[in-house]
Amino acid sequence: MTEMNDSSEKAEPKWLKPVVDYVRLGAYFVAYYFFTEKVLIAATKVILIATGLAVILSLVVARRVPVLPLVTSGFVLLFAGLTVYFEDVRFIKMKPTIVQLLFAGVLWVSLMLNRLWLKGLFSLAFQLPDQVWRTLTWRFIWFFVACAGLNELVWRLMSEEIWFNFKIFSLTALTFVFIMTQMPLITKNAIEEEDGSASEE
Repeated sequence: MTEMNDSSEKAEPKWLKPVVDYVRLGAYFVAYYFFTEKVLIAATKVILIATGLAVILSLVVARRVPVLPLVTSGFVLLFAGLTVYFEDVRFIKMKPTIVQLLFAGVLWVSLMLNRLWLKGLFSLAFQLPDQVWRTLTWRFIWFFVACAGLNELVWRLMSEEIWFNFKIFSLTALTFVFIMTQMPLITKNAIEEEDGSASEE
């Protein structure tokens, strides 16, 4: 059974993750500027369908859906479904706020329980001391809280189109910039850990 799982993961094509992650956002963006009436609700119907298809595609091709994409897809399906069912765009506009606060809350609980869940997510990519993982966890918590507050300000005070572009482009760009600003801390401590293990040998 283990060998089967390993082989299925290795056989996962490189195009699958970009398709699952970004094609549905592209469809959402195109749909928003294609429809002329009840624009956001119509575009939300598109991302609802696209997200469902992305999950099915991942199951068919890779026979699994990674935990984080599965969770984010679940939130999309939930809030997009509520938006379409009630024809109320407030649900989809509040989704980033609620999701970011939930992520912050989960990370905060992990620290209170002395569990480094962030380490569990990224340990394959980075080998860092536990104290550094704690520092990164706090930074991610405050980043998620800040993004939640920013989303609330934009959707409540700005036009729908400004919020839509903020959701598609600005939040993604902010996340990328935030991660890049953490790389010096990650690189420094990863190198130190490797040097330490090398000296022990």
